[in-house]
Amino acid sequence: MRRICTLLTGLFALCASMELKAQDPQFSQFYAAPLYINPAFTGASQFTRFGVNYRSQWPNLDASFETFSFYADHFVEKYNSGIGLILTTDRQGNQGLKSTSIGFSYAYQLQLSENLVFRPGIQYSLYNRSADFLGLVFANQIDAISGAIDPTITDPSVFGQDLRVNFGDLSVGGVFYSRNLFLGVAVQHITEPNQSLIDGDSPLPQRFTLHGGYKISIGRGPLRKDLTYTYAERSITPVFQYKEQGPFSQLDIGAFIHLEPINFGLQYRGLPFKKFENFPNNEALIFTLGVTTNNFNIGYSYDYTLSDLSIDAGGAHEFSLAYILDFSKPQITPRSRWRIPCPKN
Repeated sequence: MRRICTLLTGLFALCASMELKAQDPQFSQFYAAPLYINPAFTGASQFTRFGVNYRSQWPNLDASFETFSFYADHFVEKYNSGIGLILTTDRQGNQGLKSTSIGFSYAYQLQLSENLVFRPGIQYSLYNRSADFLGLVFANQIDAISGAIDPTITDPSVFGQDLRVNFGDLSVGGVFYSRNLFLGVAVQHITEPNQSLIDGDSPLPQRFTLHGGYKISIGRGPLRKDLTYTYAERSITPVFQYKEQGPFSQLDIGAFIHLEPINFGLQYRGLPFKKFENFPNNEALIFTLGVTTNNFNIGYSYDYTLSDLSIDAGGAHEFSLAYILDFSKPQITPRSRWRIPCPKN
């Protein structure tokens, strides 16, 4: 009987993931996943940039989540424009529920004043969502008396179904920034496309994101050894990200200390004053360590679980990597071209 309950519980969890309450994957190092959170960040490095993000959430559970994202973007200075591409795959649980998307983004850089820039952006994505039901056991396969499972019986609700769906998606965003401040907003899944794997309507809810930060100088480090005659950066950057999708909402808030080339970060994720289905919304403390150079960023973060799920689930491990290429002539390119003052960009 315990085995049957376990199987039915797993089936219920998978079915629940296909309902309207589905959420997009998230990155704790959101500032290191620029094209994922806001198309307006496309080309924001002012150069050519390549990056990857990898997240493993709750690795000790069968219902784990694994997300990988690769992005590349380029700033076309002649047209004040950024163009980019992002490829993302997300696997939920051990039953093969998988989503893959490829997005193409564009952003325009508009100088509003001597100290303020606005970048609007747009992204169009193509999605493929699929599921593998071979690992699942359905109720009609279980003998009610002996508990034996007959794998030759196929559940009629999925028999003959392709169990995959393709759809297009549209996202927009914008970001204001100065040399020390940035504030951005984005809306993903504007058209709320139907993502149902079987007959029916299961729209992908819009995702609203508001994010920002402010860089505070705390002095200067030693003289850099790159012939620029400038000093290593010493700064603190408080950051936040608020997001809503369907009935869910969440807030990430924290700060990063940059002692060039080392970064230390601490964030809290949760909305304790806003409960969801009578459960307190305290999710995680996020610890981050990274190394940043003029052209290279690498970061690692760990989510320490605060919710009732407990630390036994394994928390979440996340890695980010970005590399910037400068194809311009060195003698006419300043070392610190005006970039968005994120903890990493």
